[in-house]
Amino acid sequence: MNNKPQKALSTAAPNFLDRVYELVRRIPRGRVTTYGALAEACGMRISARMVGWAMNMSHRVMPPVPAHRVVNRKGLLTGKHHFATPTLMQELLEQEGVKVINDQVMNFEQVFWDPRQHT
Repeated sequence: MNNKPQKALSTAAPNFLDRVYELVRRIPRGRVTTYGALAEACGMRISARMVGWAMNMSHRVMPPVPAHRVVNRKGLLTGKHHFATPTLMQELLEQEGVKVINDQVMNFEQVFWDPRQHT
């Protein structure tokens, strides 16, 4: 039996949450991306729900994570209930010039930022 101490995985490579937060911090103002695109860029294509979980916890992370820039694959503000108020996600996006109507990002294709092109 090998009794040598094992190197912690977290020191060998950033964990999933750190990678997600790093990518979300790169999203330019006025742009959005999706849970699925972030999961795929992190090498976990089927883990869009895990990205959603990460965004739900992001308010505890420093430096701040602009979670309001992450929407579902159709451009819907599905994470809005995890903000301080039900309208805060939309308000933050609109302050950056993203038009939102009925919880839907308008011109989604034009404001979509693909993290896979920026990894």
